Amino acid sequence: MATMAEQIEARIVAALHPASLEIIDDSHQHRGHAGHRAGGESHFTVIIKAAAFADLSRVARQRAVYAALGDLMAPDRIHALVIRADTPET
Repeated sequence: MATMAEQIEARIVAALHPASLEIIDDSHQHRGHAGHRAGGESHFTVIIKAAAFADLSRVARQRAVYAALGDLMAPDRIHALVIRADTPET
């Protein structure tokens, strides 16, 4: 079975065709906090540059990432997600 990071990557690549994409598992920083699971893979940072974000507001860019992830955003899957979304030119 694919890791959560691999699933995130596959969905974002398929939906947004990023010029660059970095997925960071931040779960270890949340031990003892709500949503943390013993195996990790609950808290992530996504750094993405995609032409699809041209002319979109910061909120619209985040919504596009959430839409790409779909059911992965359920609390029992991805508990927290930080998104840094820009165009390739920025």
